[in-house]
Amino acid sequence: MIKLLTSLVLVLYVASAHAYEERSFDNPAEEALFDTLVKELRCLVCQNQNIADSDADLAVDLRREIYSMIGSGKTKADILDFMVQRYGEFVLYKPRFNARTLVLWFGPGLLLMLGGFILYRSTLSNKEQTSPDAAALARARSLLDEE
Repeated sequence: MIKLLTSLVLVLYVASAHAYEERSFDNPAEEALFDTLVKELRCLVCQNQNIADSDADLAVDLRREIYSMIGSGKTKADILDFMVQRYGEFVLYKPRFNARTLVLWFGPGLLLMLGGFILYRSTLSNKEQTSPDAAALARARSLLDEE
């Protein structure tokens, strides 16, 4: 039984080591660009992971595509434009500021302000409804005095 477990662990270790993608770059700047890009791009099939940390097939393909684009001399802007064109703004962890992404940038703040305004208005209307006017107080006092 121990031999079987040891063999299984060994096979899994070798398989995981084999899954590592070996990359060689011409210079450190290309390697830094690759590292930056794979950390800035979102894996589209994972739960909020970048493609550097993902083992999904799509992430592996995207890393391979980025590597080949860097090798062909593409700049960071070219690669990001290609990815956005192909997969949409969702592929970027930090979406670009443009007309289509205004809701992403300003939506949370606007919702927070709207919620605060609604809370303020509801608090004011509750105070107005619960605070008795002078005539109601006088009528209540007269009823209490009669008893």
